Amino acid sequence: MFRTNNNGFTLIELLIVIAVIAILAGVVFVALDPLTRFRDARDSRRWSEITEVLNALKVDQVDNQGTYLTAVAAMTAGEVYMVTDGGGTDCDGGNANCDTNVTTEVAAGDHCVDLAGLVTEGYLGDVPISPNGAGTWAVALSGYTLQRDATGIITVRACESENTTEIWVAR
Repeated sequence: MFRTNNNGFTLIELLIVIAVIAILAGVVFVALDPLTRFRDARDSRRWSEITEVLNALKVDQVDNQGTYLTAVAAMTAGEVYMVTDGGGTDCDGGNANCDTNVTTEVAAGDHCVDLAGLVTEGYLGDVPISPNGAGTWAVALSGYTLQRDATGIITVRACESENTTEIWVAR
């Protein structure tokens, strides 16, 4: 009877060990990069909130036989406005943190758009405020912008985007 001496590892054993090490390295990499996860979470919230605002504006428009909310109808076509709850007076003040700047104001508050009407009419729970990234946002300077073009298309943008180029929806 012959006996063989198996002192080494088989190819299968080596491949299993390499796979386990690769999986552990991936888990550690994800666990050690929470900053990216926080940025992704804030961007996700921004996507959700601008979609919510645009949907509220469009449902309000349909319910009012095609007429926009008064504040939106009064906007100059093609210009970018900061979304507020009515308390904004320096709406181009956050431009340093915006991917698309609010149109430069001539008079204080002339490029603020008050969407509090969507809240009082029940289309929004409240005027959303962008999560703080580089900018510090509040109800008077929400971190979200609104633009209406000459054909009536509404574009809602998040001023900041952290892990993507720009966050916007239009309809």
